[in-house]
Amino acid sequence: MSGSAEVTGARDQIAALRDLVNDARSMPMSSSAVVNRKEVLDLLDRLEESRIAELREATEVLARRDAIVAEAEASAAETLRQARIEGEHRASDTEVYRLAQRQATALHKKAESESEALKNEADVYIEGRFVNFEHALERTLGEVRRGLLNLGVSPETGTQESTGDDVLLTGPDAG
Repeated sequence: MSGSAEVTGARDQIAALRDLVNDARSMPMSSSAVVNRKEVLDLLDRLEESRIAELREATEVLARRDAIVAEAEASAAETLRQARIEGEHRASDTEVYRLAQRQATALHKKAESESEALKNEADVYIEGRFVNFEHALERTLGEVRRGLLNLGVSPETGTQESTGDDVLLTGPDAG
């Protein structure tokens, strides 16, 4: 690889350095090789720059990750806060519902009690009216019996008692 070729990543830089060493001229009767110092130093400089750039990029990625994590944590905290508020609201709604149920039950019991009281009052009133009606009927029946007796008719049998010549038959035996 030539010194003017642009290599972007640290792996590419290391591969280029490896190629430079592998392609270097061997020293006779030795495992040593002759490499161009300028090319090796250029590749090492680019490798260092590449590593610095990758480190900077990694630092930025970590900073973005930290910002995203912080944002997610803030969002989660806000979601929890909203959930607590909603839970309290629902608990409040539930308490309102329970209160409404208790009030409805109390109103229902009161209405039943008032209904029972009105029914009892109505029964007492009707009973009183029947007693009065019974007394009125008894008075009327008494007057009818007295009237029949005055006419000479037996109230039990409905027949006229004989007073002499005329007999008036009334009632079930009359024919």
